Formats: sequence, structure tokens, C-alpha cells
Amino acid sequence: MPEVIFAGPDGRLEGRYHPQKAKDAPIAIVLHPHPEHGGTMNNKVTHNLHYAFHKMGFAVLRFNFRGVGRSQGEYDQGIGELSDAAAALNYLQTMNPNAKHCWVAGFQFGAWIGMQLLMRRPEISGFISVAPPANMYDFSFLAPCPASGLIINGSEDKVVPPEPVAELVEKLHQQKGITITHEVIEGAGHFFDPGMTEMLDLVDAYVRRRMTESTR
Repeated sequence: MPEVIFAGPDGRLEGRYHPQKAKDAPIAIVLHPHPEHGGTMNNKVTHNLHYAFHKMGFAVLRFNFRGVGRSQGEYDQGIGELSDAAAALNYLQTMNPNAKHCWVAGFQFGAWIGMQLLMRRPEISGFISVAPPANMYDFSFLAPCPASGLIINGSEDKVVPPEPVAELVEKLHQQKGITITHEVIEGAGHFFDPGMTEMLDLVDAYVRRRMTESTR
């Protein structure tokens, strides 16, 4: 899979880009967990989500936020990282000008950034949020949440406990016009070990169903 370097708002960003042969393939970006706690684009959950989307026919980009790996800049409390994600989506769209569908997936910190990107970019038609850190960050900006999506967390997650995630889902369920699907994987911890296969199977089934519905 080719390594790519693209322009970010605070210098070069390092990514991995996996194209498709189909010119009108859907696109997805995958966002990694917290940069200050060892999060990189090679995190196991991020890496596996990337390949799950590629297997479903998406052209996929994952990348390192500023200050991680070979990406330039410094950690910016999520503000700069949101700008990085927007730049990554711009790059992916430039590479795939005929894409009819655009998705964002994120794990932990990446899920928080992904949900904010959703608010800024109306072309995003679906999202996957894995262990969204509702116990650490305010998600009240999702008012209203502009697209339907899937939220997944583990029942034994000690970093992002199930209760705050359930409260976030309940708030989103009160909104009209979107459908939030929530899956809790019994016995899974923060990094889905065990539980990785089940998590990826849920993502696969959900995205394939949504894509089928969109072509009817």
C-alpha cells in the first residue's frame, strides 16, 4: 500500500492510501486514537478498519495527525487535528473526484474528531465511531447530527466506559431524520482483544447494508 505525503494546515502529513480500480469507488478516511497516548495510524483498530473499508470497495486513506510519525507540527488539543482531518479528506477527494459516497471512521480520539468533521462536511454520508470518548470530550456539537452512523464499544472498556457512550447514543436517538445504530461487544476491552473480529464483522455488515440501501 503506497505511503503518501500530502499538505496539511501545519506542514506535511504522512498517510497510507489504498485506491480502487473503479473510478467512482466510494471513499473513506480512518482516524487514529490520541496522539499523546501512543495513537498512530498503525494502531491495530485503525489499521483493521482501513482494510475493512478497502475490502468493501472503498478507496481509503489513514494518516498520522500532526506531530505523529513523520507528520509535521505539534499536538493541538483537537483543534489542529480537525483541520488535519479536513485536509486529508480534501486530498482523498482530489484523488477520487468521481466518488459518490464519502464515509469517516475513527477510533477513540479519532472518533471525536470524525464526528466534528461530520458537522463541517455535508458530503459525508455515513460514519463509524469506535469507542467514542464520551467520558473525556463534549459531544454536544452534534446538534443535530447530520448523518446516520454506527457506534461500537466494548462492554469491558476501562478507558471509555460503556455508560457515557450509552448516554451519548440516547441523546442522538432523540434526534429526528437520522438513525444511530449502537452495538456493544460483550467482553471486549478498549482495543478489542478479544472482540476485534466481531467488531469488524459489525462494521462490514452495517456499511454494506447502508451502501445497498443507497443504490435502491
